[in-house]
Amino acid sequence: MNKAELIEYVAKRTKSTKRGAELAVNATLEGIKKNVKKSGVQLVGFGSFTVVSRKGRMGRNPQTGEPIKIKPSRSVKFRPGKDFKSMV
Repeated sequence: MNKAELIEYVAKRTKSTKRGAELAVNATLEGIKKNVKKSGVQLVGFGSFTVVSRKGRMGRNPQTGEPIKIKPSRSVKFRPGKDFKSMV
């Protein structure tokens, strides 16, 4: 499912217009993006989004085999909730 299909699904389920559903989906995604950085987002029954820090490390260039230094970075981790996990 892509974003357009999600908007269509939300519009049908809520019996609203596609424009209204698009605004709702965009607001939800924007809220998740902004708040993950601050404190993480937990949606009970669905899952939680948290920021994880990755340490710097040594890697290898796959083409030349030359060692390279990989910088520390931050990434987003999603852990599905119990209800969501049991559905899949």
